Amino acid sequence: MQLDRVVNFHKTLGDKTRIRIISLLKAGPLNGQAIAGKLGLKPPTISHHLTKLKEIDVVYQRRDKNMIYFYLNEDKLERMALAITRNGGAGMLEKFDVTNEEKAKVIGNFIDNTGKLQLLPAQRKKKLILLEYMLRGLDHGKTYNEQEINEHIQQYHEDYATVRREFVMAQFMYRQNGSYELNPVEMWPV
Repeated sequence: MQLDRVVNFHKTLGDKTRIRIISLLKAGPLNGQAIAGKLGLKPPTISHHLTKLKEIDVVYQRRDKNMIYFYLNEDKLERMALAITRNGGAGMLEKFDVTNEEKAKVIGNFIDNTGKLQLLPAQRKKKLILLEYMLRGLDHGKTYNEQEINEHIQQYHEDYATVRREFVMAQFMYRQNGSYELNPVEMWPV
């Protein structure tokens, strides 16, 4: 799971009204009018908050004749709430235990004698090993602009846009407003 999804989940839940709606739905399904009445809010306000909760899949709806009832997706709520503490802080990302020998073998198979990667493998484990390899030379705590990251990647592979995107998706790097920064090593998937 991408870190962005976990962050978005917690941002969405960071609202008193949404937490109160979740508490009400924990007891069982309710329609929007009933939720509005119990919370003393107007139906459009409840509708707005329910939409936000549906976007993160914590609430779902079912129609019963002329009435729409809202249900709590308790399984999803629990999984997402625990995502931060799973897998050594990497959220729900799969973390691979890879020995240095395994890394050396993969790097030897995909990196030519000039140090360039000819092909980004489809197998996730091998791809992650090679992405980590291409991070060599970048410093933790330093912020890089997109051009600097592109130039760095081109030392290893010509398709800098794909590799840059993979760095972020695999949680090796954090991107905000065109700036890139390495995540702590503990968050890396290998």
